[in-house]
Amino acid sequence: MSASTHERPVRVLNRQGLHARPADLLVRCASEFQSQIFLQKGSEKVDCRSILSLLTLGATEGTELTVSAQGQDAEQALEAVGQLFDLGFHELDETSGSPACSAGGTSDAPDQSPS
Repeated sequence: MSASTHERPVRVLNRQGLHARPADLLVRCASEFQSQIFLQKGSEKVDCRSILSLLTLGATEGTELTVSAQGQDAEQALEAVGQLFDLGFHELDETSGSPACSAGGTSDAPDQSPS
């Protein structure tokens, strides 16, 4: 039973790079999928479900990486992870509280808009 591997190039867009908060978002996103998801920088390939492994990549702003996924929902996983990178992990603007992943998960948090 072999599943094909899907890959997608991504670039770190946020100024602070892949630091703890974006790495946490990435781990949360990857955990929503059954597929194995990896992030590669040069010859170093790490599991997207390991925050410590992600931080060891030392991915600063502008770093080119490759996301790969293998499993039944690999294409959806690549799309969701790629979107996090495309959005700069929600650090490119003032918006906050965005979902960790666009995998179709729902937020249970109530709307807390000021009255």
